[in-house]
Amino acid sequence: MGLVLLYLGAALATGYVGCGLVLWFIQSRFLYRPVRDIAFTPEDRGCDFDDVTFRTQDGLTLHGWYVAAADAPFTILFCHGNAGNIMHRADTIDLFHSLGLNCFVFDYRGYGRSEGRPTEIGTYRDARAAYDWLTQVKGVPAERIVLFGRSLGGSIAAHLAGQVDARAAVVESAFTSYPDIGARMYPYMPVRMFARFQYDTRAHLARARCPVLVMHSREDKLVPFEFGRRLYEAAPEPKRFVEITGGHNDGYLTSGELYRDAWVEWLNFVGDDRLEFTACRTS
Repeated sequence: MGLVLLYLGAALATGYVGCGLVLWFIQSRFLYRPVRDIAFTPEDRGCDFDDVTFRTQDGLTLHGWYVAAADAPFTILFCHGNAGNIMHRADTIDLFHSLGLNCFVFDYRGYGRSEGRPTEIGTYRDARAAYDWLTQVKGVPAERIVLFGRSLGGSIAAHLAGQVDARAAVVESAFTSYPDIGARMYPYMPVRMFARFQYDTRAHLARARCPVLVMHSREDKLVPFEFGRRLYEAAPEPKRFVEITGGHNDGYLTSGELYRDAWVEWLNFVGDDRLEFTACRTS
């Protein structure tokens, strides 16, 4: 009987480790969900824009859109989430334009028309390259740049906030780290042991060199609300926390005026000029 139990235990352990190894090799497919096709642009929604290509430190060509607003006090550097491409951020681009803000949204390597394949260090380099394009090519002063990241992009923007100068950073619906969210989603798997990525948003935010706004919803079923609170606690002063509503992927829409007002109040807090409202056609 003891021998049978020993063999059974060994089989279970082998199977468990085997599942962990499978997780090791396929987890990038879970994390990165790029879409290559771009079917429409801001012009289709009534906004003029610059179609931008720029180079990364390791020689890749990336693609983005620069959507300008008249007399904008700030430029938002938008690091999007793990799925789709810049086309799927049209509603957020519209929101920033309606607030009278410039927006530079770009695709990470392997997304949309950007070259390469996504990796953790690669996404960090991509965000830095986008920042360098804004400051060195477009000539936007660092004190007029607001770093913004949603979901996975929150970790990327937080990392950038610890590397460069900016007026402020906004982190929305972000996880504390990749192992943390993995362990939350798959509590029965050895996620921490086999994690190929870190995306340690909490550690990144602790090194931020600018004021930080954290936004999160209690209704977020993918990334728990408590993760947002932990990020807020890790961020240096000055900082603020705003509780929005809605799910992980639509909180910025379902929150409506609450979300819009949070941006206005934050930018008025960190800025010299109060925001004026413009509008681009959304039909």
